[in-house]
Amino acid sequence: MKNGIINVYKERGFTSFDVVAKLRGILKEKKIGHTGTLDPDATGVLPVCVGNATKVCALLTDKDKVYEAVLHLGLTTDTLDASGTVLTDCSAAAAELTEDEVRAAVLQFVGTYEQVPPMYSALKVNGKKLCDLARAGVEVERKARKVTIFSIDIIKMELPLVTMRVHCSKGTYIRSLCADIGEKLGVGGRMDALVRTRVSAFTLENAHTLAEIEEYRDREALDELMMPVDTVFAELPGRQVKPEAVRLLMNGNRLVEDDFAAGCDLEFQKQPVWDVMKVVSECGQEKSVADTVREGERMQSVENIADENRQERSGVHAVSHGQQAQESADVINKNNWIRVYDDKNIFRGIYQKLPEEGNYKPVKMFL
Repeated sequence: MKNGIINVYKERGFTSFDVVAKLRGILKEKKIGHTGTLDPDATGVLPVCVGNATKVCALLTDKDKVYEAVLHLGLTTDTLDASGTVLTDCSAAAAELTEDEVRAAVLQFVGTYEQVPPMYSALKVNGKKLCDLARAGVEVERKARKVTIFSIDIIKMELPLVTMRVHCSKGTYIRSLCADIGEKLGVGGRMDALVRTRVSAFTLENAHTLAEIEEYRDREALDELMMPVDTVFAELPGRQVKPEAVRLLMNGNRLVEDDFAAGCDLEFQKQPVWDVMKVVSECGQEKSVADTVREGERMQSVENIADENRQERSGVHAVSHGQQAQESADVINKNNWIRVYDDKNIFRGIYQKLPEEGNYKPVKMFL
């Protein structure tokens, strides 16, 4: 059985379920799961877990994400995006807006706010998906949920279109954010395009289409694109057990300090997640959906974002990707989690150090 995570570039027209189904056929593996739904019209990063890596699906779903979206001011639809039926058209009023007014309204959403999920979503109420209810003409009350917008960068503004990069917490609907911004401006708004550019360590730059994954399979080179399970835990320290403690480890038993090999604290071999984000932030180059979102094709252009554009926030401070990610890593490390490897340096699980008990207990095993 293959074990690992494949960073799939979800193309337009595919559901997340479609991607998983097609990968089962390509890889000839049944144990496959995705890490967060993307709408059929959306494109971008969709990490897919294979084999024992499916145990980290929930962990990746909980990670913060980065999107690039095109907001169309002046129009509202029943689906909150361009695929729906137009409900109101305030294009004339939207044409009167200034860039300063729009920028100020957008940046008001940086921080934590209560967001109402859209009816056209996979959320369930009384066992039924909201989208199924919506298609049947039934609308139900949805409770607002607290979400956090860590930062919003306005990449391009050609009113009534606003292209923006959004770094947000799990559970955030960018369609709802677009609608909320439009409502704040009094003209309404819908989402015209969406690309997910990052989920944890997985970025647009290292994502692969289904056709590319098939090519790797045909060349028997799947190992080149399948990222190891411990990539998800890159920020944690690593420990290796002694040969005589391997049996305890493989049985998922608790470990004590004497079970670990002395002087074998492991440095993660791949570049840590947070360092990758720091490099992206410093070089100032990230892929943009502006002008290049088109049917069935991968977005190819790279747009340089000048530092002065990041400062046009009218005094509103947005937490950088690297800073927020490091804060998330600090929270995890405070739990005293470590990566544990066997005597052959094969990753076997996550353990938590319990100083008060003098031992380490298993948190998640990958045997």
